[in-house]
Amino acid sequence: MKIVDARVVVSSPGRNYVTLVIETADGTIGVGDATLNGRELAVASYLRDHVCPLLIGRDARRITDTWSYLYQGAYWRRGGVGMAAISAVDIALWDLKGKEAGLPVYQLLGGAARDGVMVYGHASGQNLDDLDASIQLFLDRGYRAVRAQAAVPGLDHTYGIGPAHDGAYEPANAELPEEEVWDTARYLEFAPRMLAHVREQFGFGFHLLHDTHHRLSPIEVARLGRDLEPMRLWWLEDPTRGEDPTAFRLIRSHTTTPIAVGEVFNTIWDFQQLITERLIDYVRASVSHAGGITHLLRIFSLADLYGVRTGSHGPTDLSPISLSAALHVDLAVPNFGIQEYMPFPSPADEVFRWSYTFADGYLHPGDAPGLGVEFDEEAAARHPYRPRYLPVNRLADGSMHDW
Repeated sequence: MKIVDARVVVSSPGRNYVTLVIETADGTIGVGDATLNGRELAVASYLRDHVCPLLIGRDARRITDTWSYLYQGAYWRRGGVGMAAISAVDIALWDLKGKEAGLPVYQLLGGAARDGVMVYGHASGQNLDDLDASIQLFLDRGYRAVRAQAAVPGLDHTYGIGPAHDGAYEPANAELPEEEVWDTARYLEFAPRMLAHVREQFGFGFHLLHDTHHRLSPIEVARLGRDLEPMRLWWLEDPTRGEDPTAFRLIRSHTTTPIAVGEVFNTIWDFQQLITERLIDYVRASVSHAGGITHLLRIFSLADLYGVRTGSHGPTDLSPISLSAALHVDLAVPNFGIQEYMPFPSPADEVFRWSYTFADGYLHPGDAPGLGVEFDEEAAARHPYRPRYLPVNRLADGSMHDW
């Protein structure tokens, strides 16, 4: 399994994706996802200029050694760009190992610990009526868990809101970052009322989630979490910035609403204190940002020791390769919680062909060897990269606020 080629493909079949293709001497292809939303070209350059040349001639079977070589062998460690690159290499090597063995990756991780992976969908609306329609669509499709977001009255824009007919949204849609105005007081008044409305309309027969996108201070989260306790959320996601884990001690002391954190983290050390002090309930790490399958398993194993469950990030700004890799891990780990799932926009299905399936609120990665995702490089070439950025937030007085 000698590596003879490693190449990077940047394409935009509905979203920008950075795909790593690793080829071995016998012609076997492994694929990995290195997408970093809004910084795609930085990761592509890191891979092409600094990582791919190091892979040529290496044994593709030596996954752990390659991971350590790229991480421990580098003086400049961690960070979104470097870890996305390492993640892509690791995912591609697991894909190759599965194909060599003729087995799906989850079988190499110990086999299935469950029959399927429960997922949640993104329901949203510009008002409560639109949100109701969006939630009903997900429930009609068989979802057992739904994330609910609605536009905050009085604000011109609220991130994460899509058309009610399908619940999808496109957060990165500008060649330069759009500037949106945020008002925490309006949000804190509206969010409990909105989620109470959802429970009044639909009851407690499904799991309800909500995302605050890191925008609150710890004491504001404590207040919100207390106000939301009657709604029995599955989780409150990314309530405050995660750089200071001690902030979560204050949150924990004021509310029993479960907390999910970590989609912007990229190593086990980012999670260590949050997990070991039981300050969070769900780990939101992404397989394409947190070191690939190899390192994600380390994070999840640590979490399992402390009763913390998994809830991996799974947006459409990560490719179907990433979702498939996450599903293989989800199916195998003992402390799985839930998986984020957003169907991919067309024409992603021209470039990626996947074997995972959805039924009755669950995804299954399928039993194709490796990850079960095929990547069409010729089709990718028909969808060139387009600069796209997430919005930024300012307060009403013009000062910058957390994303």
